[in-house]
Amino acid sequence: MAAPAATSAGAPAAAVAMTVLSHHLRQERAAHPAPTEALAALLTEIALAGKVVSREVARAVLTGRLGYTGEQNVQGEPVKQLDRWANAAMVEVLHRSGLACTLVSEEMAHAVHLDDACGPGRFVVCFDPVDGSGNTDINGIVGTIFGVRATRPDGGAAGHRADALGPGTAQLAAGYLMYGPATVLVYTVGHGVHGLTLDTTTGEYVLTHPDLRMPSRGRTYAVNEANWHRWTRGPRQFIESLRAEPRPSYSARYVGSLVADVHRILLEGGIYLYPAEADGKRAGGKLRLLYEAAPLGLVVEQAGGRASTGTGRILDVVATSHHQRVPLYIGSVEEVSRAEACCREDADKESQPWQR
Repeated sequence: MAAPAATSAGAPAAAVAMTVLSHHLRQERAAHPAPTEALAALLTEIALAGKVVSREVARAVLTGRLGYTGEQNVQGEPVKQLDRWANAAMVEVLHRSGLACTLVSEEMAHAVHLDDACGPGRFVVCFDPVDGSGNTDINGIVGTIFGVRATRPDGGAAGHRADALGPGTAQLAAGYLMYGPATVLVYTVGHGVHGLTLDTTTGEYVLTHPDLRMPSRGRTYAVNEANWHRWTRGPRQFIESLRAEPRPSYSARYVGSLVADVHRILLEGGIYLYPAEADGKRAGGKLRLLYEAAPLGLVVEQAGGRASTGTGRILDVVATSHHQRVPLYIGSVEEVSRAEACCREDADKESQPWQR
């Protein structure tokens, strides 16, 4: 049994039952047919990669892995040393697993096809190895986001790269790891959402948040309000409506790490938004569909929330490229619905770049 935690009143809370990841995945497979043995094994490998990345994030200042490499990724963004290292670590773990046929990452210009790992029952894994890497140099919270899709039989390299595309509803599993005071794994295989916390004394992920359900309404919103002047009228109108709420009013809580901001909202309710800009290079949105918006969209929907472009469901957007960007409004049903109402007044759905 885990040690009892202290409550806000100082009394010990009930101890956390030691249901570890392997046991929990067996329970999931017994209850639902969807998580096959191979998919459960792949999730175990992703959790292992999370341990490796978590350790390196904690030691980065000691190993000289902070700061930039001097290179840019395919999106023209500067690459952090931890971005490059974590990407290589994820690729190695997934390749050694023999379960991942194709890998799509923020840090790789093109999808990587692993010929020796392709075959029946293998997977495409889309991932952002270090989400929020701008926080690494200040000891801030970062994370890893992942989405898992099936590969078609005998699809070949071109076919398997195409398997990464399509709508978010095609995902078999999705989730994230968050590296903060504790390392947390949150995932779904389409039958609810579960959170596990890494016990560093045993090296096991322990089930601490079974069957997570997002509140239908919250009292916080997360957005980079420094971009206010670049937004269209819709998101501005939505934020103004939150500010105008009578007390107790909404509070702004913005970490600058998508994983951390969404994790708070998953537990407490509210909304995270990164709107499209009125013009310029972010007129189609900033966040990447395949390895940021779609995986988190599946998690949040499975927890009872919503994820939207502002005018439509994120999971219905059909990806046409591996690094496609979209706007994102994600969180509790009430806040996302209010945001959509404001955005739909401001733009014709058919004219939006992410719908073309």
